[in-house]
Amino acid sequence: MNRLKMKPRKTRRSSPAWTSGSGLHAAPFRYELLNLDQLRTHARELARWQKVDPRGGRNELLRRLADNERVLFGVYDLVAKAASAGRRIAPAAEWLIDNFYLIEQQIRIARLHLPRSYGRQLPRLTNQGSENRPRVYDMALELISHVDGRVDAESATGFVAAYQTVAPLNLGELWAFPIMLRLGLIENMRRIADRIALRRRHRDLAMTWAERLIRTAEKQPRKLIQVLADLDRTGPPMSSAFVQEFYSRIQGHGPALEIVLAWIDHELAEQGLSTDQIVKADSQEQASSRVSVSNNIASLRFLSAMDWRAFVEGLSLTEQTLRRDPAGTYARQEFETRDRSRHVVEKIAARCPLPEEAVAREAVGLAEASLQSEPGSPRKAHVGYYLLDKGRRRLEKKVGRRRTLRDALAGAGRAMPLFLYLMPIATFSAAAAGVLAI
Repeated sequence: MNRLKMKPRKTRRSSPAWTSGSGLHAAPFRYELLNLDQLRTHARELARWQKVDPRGGRNELLRRLADNERVLFGVYDLVAKAASAGRRIAPAAEWLIDNFYLIEQQIRIARLHLPRSYGRQLPRLTNQGSENRPRVYDMALELISHVDGRVDAESATGFVAAYQTVAPLNLGELWAFPIMLRLGLIENMRRIADRIALRRRHRDLAMTWAERLIRTAEKQPRKLIQVLADLDRTGPPMSSAFVQEFYSRIQGHGPALEIVLAWIDHELAEQGLSTDQIVKADSQEQASSRVSVSNNIASLRFLSAMDWRAFVEGLSLTEQTLRRDPAGTYARQEFETRDRSRHVVEKIAARCPLPEEAVAREAVGLAEASLQSEPGSPRKAHVGYYLLDKGRRRLEKKVGRRRTLRDALAGAGRAMPLFLYLMPIATFSAAAAGVLAI
């Protein structure tokens, strides 16, 4: 990275926390790493544990996205200023700066695909500690947590497929999964960035005190004890970042500063630690953060490259059911037509007691019955007749769908399109003629 060109931007259970009240410097989503088979097992366990309210709720995710954006921009500014000042930047911070354009892009995409009304369409959790969280968002966080942010097509598909063997997802949730993955990865980047910023502040604090002590030792050695006492009174953070930066700057600056090194050794000893342990912990933490940042960046790239239409069709139980169309026509249709059929199933299921897969099964059943009873009417042997054609009302009656005034008006429009088109014109013409006659 060319730091001379860097400019600050203008501008259970261990279920992961997600609300804005989840705490300052919350830990990144980094649980036990699981292989693909273990992920599948975990997905099935998660499906059994979760308690779901099919009704949606308020969309809190947009507010959290805005908060994450604010924090990420603030961390970028902090680290970019340090880089511009020629200070040593941790590898994780370099990854963050070099790829920040991608994070910005993904935030814009997330906001575009997450309208405020979206929350009303997604089933929510009722488990203690996860209340009102969209189920599919919780799934995304669980996946991210157990792969250290490295999501790919195999892990995403395997996780969702295994989950559905216990608790099927509706069509809206399947389409929402990539959006929730994006939000989860942005949330995770915010948490990692929070840690990067905290380390940066601790390093800057250590550098400030170390330089003051070195300057005092060189120019006013008799006041060294006084300055060290001032440092002790401030209660500096004995974090790995602070200790490593402070120790490395003080070390090698002459015997006068041995008392400072002895002080920090004493402070660590009171916590049962040593400088060697702290330096080792600092190296491990930096390496872990670098891997997490690179994993999350790679996953954000994957989200843009993945064919999510194929993902949804491959995992949709509604799709699998409709492909049993006795006429064999459904599977040969264009994606857009199949998608229209699936959305009709989704709409019907939203106002009837049956789940989406069962509605699709009833449509297939009607087509099969028609094939047996009316072999001369191949049109009625196609599931599309009961979803996109005149047979839809028959399907709605069979599954007990509740009719609304809007449905009645739409039905009238399909039955008498010409009449409804000409009537407003005739009414307007009559009114205009009446006004002219007065």
